[in-house]
Formats: sequence, structure tokens, C-alpha cells
Amino acid sequence: MFTRYEGAAWEERFLPRLTSKQVKELPKESTLVILPVGAIEQHGPHLPVMTDTLIGEATVTLALEKLKPDARVWLLPPVSYGKSNEHLGLPGTISLSATTLQSVILDIAESLRLSGFHKLLLFNTHGGNTDLLNVVSREIRIRHDMLVFYLSPSSLGGAEDLMPADELEYGIHGGDYETSIVKAIKPGWVQDQWLVSETPSMTGQKFLTLEGKIRFAWRMADISDSGICGDATQATAAKGSIIQERVTDILAEVFRELSEFEFGDIRAKAEAGAER
Repeated sequence: MFTRYEGAAWEERFLPRLTSKQVKELPKESTLVILPVGAIEQHGPHLPVMTDTLIGEATVTLALEKLKPDARVWLLPPVSYGKSNEHLGLPGTISLSATTLQSVILDIAESLRLSGFHKLLLFNTHGGNTDLLNVVSREIRIRHDMLVFYLSPSSLGGAEDLMPADELEYGIHGGDYETSIVKAIKPGWVQDQWLVSETPSMTGQKFLTLEGKIRFAWRMADISDSGICGDATQATAAKGSIIQERVTDILAEVFRELSEFEFGDIRAKAEAGAER
């Protein structure tokens, strides 16, 4: 079960627990700062509105606990609110505008740069943030000459043998995947008596998809009556635990790789290839 502010991630790698003097003295080269970005939005009748932020915090916590002690990786407090206007009007949703969220992240990045950091990972757990984070990452690169990475842990897989293909494709909000993870990390926050199964029918659509490939703009009310997409009735804590272990094993490797990456590595390889 996930407990906030306890364990190695929060005691040993939580940047704000340091003093200004300690932050100043940190080696900044090969140091990665992680900013989780989540959302507060409805997830149907059975999941907490904090689902995305909760999953982000729990996932990054477990991944950081798997790092070797010498890894230069630090965690920031999450940006708990995201761009969730596709869920506005559904109770519990609190959304930032795209402009506001972009400004918040740009300001955080500028502050980090002024403290001497130059590597930032935007750790996203809400699909509605994805396109904006792509844009803002490049803005940070251009404005502040920082190395900026962004990823969504759900993109790393981990459930391919646990759920049917349709659920993996269309269970994008409050379905088996997210409900299983919340059952594993915070079981008391799942209302089992209200589990829902509702998957939008994309039968007959050769090219259109909800996420990836060829997309179309939608609000949750356009594709779901219950506020979810997926089959939450099949969720189990056991599946959630397996997913979390698999994803965080990968993330521990990812964090180290990102902390060591420099653009010069790419240029050096390209130049070496050109000389052959």
C-alpha cells in the first residue's frame, strides 16, 4: 500500500526537504529532477477524483526506491491539477486551462534552472496533459537551455498478458488498468459496490482511435454515460501489483539513463559515423 512522505523516495530523494544550502551544494551534472503532473477529475462512480495524481505519486515512489544509492535523481512535489476540461461538468473535476498549466510548468522549470539544474522529467499520469507537455517541453528547451524529458508510465506496458486487447486499447479511463492499480496502492479508496463496465464501440472505424494513430477531439460526455471507458468490474489488486512492479522496474532504469544523457552523446555518435 502507498504511504505518502515515507520511504526512500521521500526521505532521501525529495528535493524540497533539503535546505537552500544543501540544494546549492548538490552536484548538478548528471542530476535529474522529476516533476509528476497528474489531474483531479472524475473517474466514474467507483474511483477517487485524485486517481491520476495518486497513481503518479505511488508509481514514482516505488521506482525511486529501486534506484541504486548513487543515482542522481530528485523528486519534486506533484502538480496535482491538470488540463481536464474534457471532464468539466462532471462532479469533482477541477481543471486548469492549457495556458495556466503551461505557465505553471514553465515557471517551475525557470526556477530550477536558476538553482543550477538543467535536466527535468515531466512525469505524466493524465492523458489530457500529453499534447500540452509535448509543447511545453520544447518551450523549456528553447527558453532555458534545459534537457527536458516527458513520459507517461502507462506507455511502458506491463498489462499485455493481464487484460484483453480491447481493454488495453479502449480502457483508457477508470477501467481495468487504473482500477487495478488503485486497488493495489490504496484499496480503501475504491468503491467496489459501484464498479462500472462501459467501453465505447469503435466497430467499423478502420483508422480512428481514441488515443494514438488518428485521433479526434472528444469530451467524456461524447463517449461515455458513466464517465469511464473500460471494464472496472474485472479489476483486481493482484493485477495492479504486477503492473506496478513491472513498470517501476523499467522506470528505475529509465531514470538512470535520463540522468546520464547529454545531447553531446548523440552528436558524438553521429560525427563518428560520418567519419567512417
